[in-house]
Amino acid sequence: MSFSVASAVRPLGDGTYTASLPAEWTIGPKPHGGFLLAVLARAAVDGARSVMPGELAPLSVSAQFLRAPEIGPVLIRTEVRKAGRTATVVSAVLEQRGRGCVEAVVTVGRMPTAAPDYVDLPDVPAAPPANAVDLASMGPGGVYKLGSVCEVRLDPEGAGFLAGRVGDPLVLRLWARPLGERPDPYFALVVGDISMPVTFNLGRFGWSPTVQLTALLRAEPAPGWLRVRVSCSAVHGQWFDEDAVVVDSTGRLVCQARQLALTPAAQG
Repeated sequence: MSFSVASAVRPLGDGTYTASLPAEWTIGPKPHGGFLLAVLARAAVDGARSVMPGELAPLSVSAQFLRAPEIGPVLIRTEVRKAGRTATVVSAVLEQRGRGCVEAVVTVGRMPTAAPDYVDLPDVPAAPPANAVDLASMGPGGVYKLGSVCEVRLDPEGAGFLAGRVGDPLVLRLWARPLGERPDPYFALVVGDISMPVTFNLGRFGWSPTVQLTALLRAEPAPGWLRVRVSCSAVHGQWFDEDAVVVDSTGRLVCQARQLALTPAAQG
């Protein structure tokens, strides 16, 4: 199932939408966090069209993850909190079986098209190296189902956990693109959360749930690979942060994402 079809939302009226979370866009048994952001952003942008004309896109998405939804149907309730000519703010809540799972605030506007006056980009090649690892091949069978619907490659350089090594810097480089279509700002939200936890380089494996994630969308991606550098500033007990900078095939900044997450406790 293509990304655009999988992440589509259907309006019911009064700012309410339905969507179906498919089994392919998951990590393990749970829907992927960046995919959930994309679904919420689609509903919020559609909701903003009632008060804001023109070609609209999500400019920022800030979400609290209350509980992980299951695969299957969900309800999304949106509300325009501020209508503006430059930016419209929409709240969006993803519910399942009457319980809120993800709450987001989305700033909607028109994506900039001009070249940036200043930009500081990470050093990541435009395409993955020949020895890049296909994430679909990692882990027990079926864990990384996301790898069946989009291509994701990991640079083995710096990913010490691949060799059972502990102590490499918490910095990873990856590349991703959807199958069968060009990337768009909604897919950039997925890529902002595409990496395995950087705490793998500390030997901390297992489920690392996102608690809060904020993403800024900066430009419409060009066709081709989206490259991403993921890093961490601090790990305090089970809490860690993760920053992702996403750049398109032409070298244009398209997304910045920062999340607060939980990692399994250190062993020993």
